[in-house]
Amino acid sequence: MNKAQIAIFVAIIIIFGIVFYVTQAGYLGLNTPQKGTVNISQIPGQMNFNDQNQQQTQAQQQAQQQQQRQQPPTIPFDKSTLESYKTASATAVISTSKGDITLALYGEDAPYTVANFIKKAKDGFYKNLLFHRVEDWVIQGGDPLGTGTGGGSMPVEFNDHSFTTGALGVASTGDNVTQNDAQFFIVKTDATYLDHKYTNFGYVTEGMDVVNKITIGDKILGITIQ
Repeated sequence: MNKAQIAIFVAIIIIFGIVFYVTQAGYLGLNTPQKGTVNISQIPGQMNFNDQNQQQTQAQQQAQQQQQRQQPPTIPFDKSTLESYKTASATAVISTSKGDITLALYGEDAPYTVANFIKKAKDGFYKNLLFHRVEDWVIQGGDPLGTGTGGGSMPVEFNDHSFTTGALGVASTGDNVTQNDAQFFIVKTDATYLDHKYTNFGYVTEGMDVVNKITIGDKILGITIQ
């Protein structure tokens, strides 16, 4: 074999070796990004652009929600209507499938809440709605959807009345700004930890035995104002 043939043979071996190495590197996952490209997720301290945009969107949504919480809904009563409800008899009777529950309402201390409750009662809003939540310490009803998610919103009216046994309160998300305008609850035991966190707008004067008999699905046959 002459020198030229030896050189060709060596060159073929070198080329074969290079091809073999590159092929095996690819199978072993040793590929690297092409020149001019960068995988941001592999750089410590860097953030994927999609994640960054998502976080910015979430921050904007949170800011909008915060702004909405700081702007309570408009009161749905004019002054004359409110005064008429405040000076009206503040006694309500909830007729249920288990019996009647009589309530005294705090018209002076929770005027808008009481006015809203009386108006809905007189309009027949609560007729045939259910008690959708019953626990050992509370019953809750008045949700038009019957799921605990229905109803509109109105401003809270915190006062100094305490949530002792028989207290009447309004369901709320707990943001200290708005409350549900339909759902109400009655506590079966002292629940003073709710004070100044939920609007207390009345208490049971008769029918705590009925309150204690209520089970999930029992109907509110109607609410009358006396």
